[in-house]
Amino acid sequence: MRQDTIFSPFFASIFLTFVVWVYMYICRISFITSTKLKPQDLAVPNALAQISPPSISNPSDNLKNLFEIPVLFYALVLYLFITKQVDAVYVNAAWVFVIFRVLHSIVHCTFNFVMLRFYLYLFATLALWFISFRAAFIHFGT
Repeated sequence: MRQDTIFSPFFASIFLTFVVWVYMYICRISFITSTKLKPQDLAVPNALAQISPPSISNPSDNLKNLFEIPVLFYALVLYLFITKQVDAVYVNAAWVFVIFRVLHSIVHCTFNFVMLRFYLYLFATLALWFISFRAAFIHFGT
């Protein structure tokens, strides 16, 4: 298997972050415009989060979340590539991680059904822990 195949889910995850970032700004700008807020109204830290409805704050929360667990994913992908360990199992697990993160973001940014969001997050994160533990086992087992 070509080692660079691991970069398809890697860049898909980065693209997800970009899409959520754009969506967050579209929601924020629409809210700020429709409520006629002035820049000074938002000078206090977290002011927008305190006065905006969940439909505005959820995309921001999701964007923050995309800089938590996914950071481990990026590090692992780079580790697997550098150590030439990429195989079909890792690539498939990486796609599971990304697909469930995409679904998690869709739910979080839209209708935000918390239990569904929780399970999507759980499955994505379990895929990441699988990648982590398998990589560590192979690394320390050799």
